[in-house]
Amino acid sequence: MKYQLIDSGNLQKLEQFGDYLLVRPCSQAIWKPVLPQSQWEMAAATFTREEGNKWIASRKIPKEWVTELSGLRFKIAPTDFGHLGLFPEHSTLWNWMVPRIAARKNCRFLNLFAYSGGASLAAAQAGASVCHLDASKGMVAWARENAALNKLEGASIRWIVDDVSKFLAREQKRGVRYDAILLDPPSFGRGNQGEIFKIERDLHAILSACKALLSDDPLFLILSTHTPGMTPVVMGHLLEQWLGKKGVVETGEMCIEGKTLPLPCGSYARWYPNV
Repeated sequence: MKYQLIDSGNLQKLEQFGDYLLVRPCSQAIWKPVLPQSQWEMAAATFTREEGNKWIASRKIPKEWVTELSGLRFKIAPTDFGHLGLFPEHSTLWNWMVPRIAARKNCRFLNLFAYSGGASLAAAQAGASVCHLDASKGMVAWARENAALNKLEGASIRWIVDDVSKFLAREQKRGVRYDAILLDPPSFGRGNQGEIFKIERDLHAILSACKALLSDDPLFLILSTHTPGMTPVVMGHLLEQWLGKKGVVETGEMCIEGKTLPLPCGSYARWYPNV
């Protein structure tokens, strides 16, 4: 069963993940829900941050199950942080990049802060040679499970567990180049050896390294984030400073289109060369 946003409001969102209807916090949903309360009460579980993070289940749900989004299958597993292994809003970015990758023969695609692999799998399905990198060994293992769910075990995907900055520096020394890059940095994170990442401090160096890794005939670079304050205008300024003179910069909010109101969930900026 596919993912679907059912409703949002009162600082929450109601989502269908496969066979299970779930309620999770959503700080931007300050409006009132469109659907009646009876619809919300049908949820199998609700995640709350009151009195500590916890899931409250109205009926038994499994430790993991599978849902579909944009033609891809994903393992869903509720975590102690309320995450499930999938950010549905990112699918708008996959849908934009897939036809561009498919039109490029032997496209080399780099996915940084790659999480559970949605962009990596979409790019691989489109024919790209993919490098998937995340600092979390567990998340890379999760992404490989998702690859298996989509029969992409044999696809051209390099699975890398590493600190992004260190990896980018090594790739520059090796002379490796990529035609397309997507990065979705967190506000704060730790590398696999305890390295500290802070987006406001480290993003410029990472964008500089990404610019150096783009091929002579690049397709695009996409930057996305859920960090408060990183608005589309802010992200557009960053890409214009690093890449704008050589192409077009587009910005916007990542929105999930649902049964009721579109739900904004972070921002993006993307650069691509002038045609």
